[in-house]
Amino acid sequence: MFKNREIVEDEFCRILRNTNALEFGAFKLSTGRVTPYYIDLRLIPSFPDAFHRIIEIYANFMREELDTQNFDKIAGIPVAGIPLASILAFQLNKPFLYVRQGGKLRGRERRIEGVLISGDRVLLIDDLITTGLSLKRTATAIRSEGGIVTDAFVLLDREEGGEKRLAQNEVEVHSLFKISEVANRLFEMNNITEDQLKTILRQVKK
Repeated sequence: MFKNREIVEDEFCRILRNTNALEFGAFKLSTGRVTPYYIDLRLIPSFPDAFHRIIEIYANFMREELDTQNFDKIAGIPVAGIPLASILAFQLNKPFLYVRQGGKLRGRERRIEGVLISGDRVLLIDDLITTGLSLKRTATAIRSEGGIVTDAFVLLDREEGGEKRLAQNEVEVHSLFKISEVANRLFEMNNITEDQLKTILRQVKK
């Protein structure tokens, strides 16, 4: 269990509010599905104080939850996972890499950017997980080139089946926050309405 979880959760909720990272409406996800709310954690690096605190929380969580010595390299999931992963790799003194998500490769571009050696144990990093498809694709790409992937770290789990999908692919997802917990705390802090709380909770996959 992450230490001081309630305090850290309050901080995260304030960051969501202060950066306007949480919005309600009709948003199309990368899967093509429409969701009634959206959390854009890609905004946070534009707020240095908030970003610094998120990285600090993330690094502390990783050290408590997992022995980082069990991993050789850290991989960021494009796009939002890349700034998180690159700084965490720097702080933990681990090599950084990332997997390109689709698109035609040109010149010397490769599917995996960075040095990956067969047998390398790679830890996946992303901002959040919804269906888990991006993480699954990345794990598959790394494994296809001889890398070993057993764990993924995310800041937020939207609780829409991603953790289960990754488990079926033999990847354990470690999430610092669950959207149901965050939504309830945001409501308690008067940052969202009761209707908005219900909107988020309806999306949670039981």
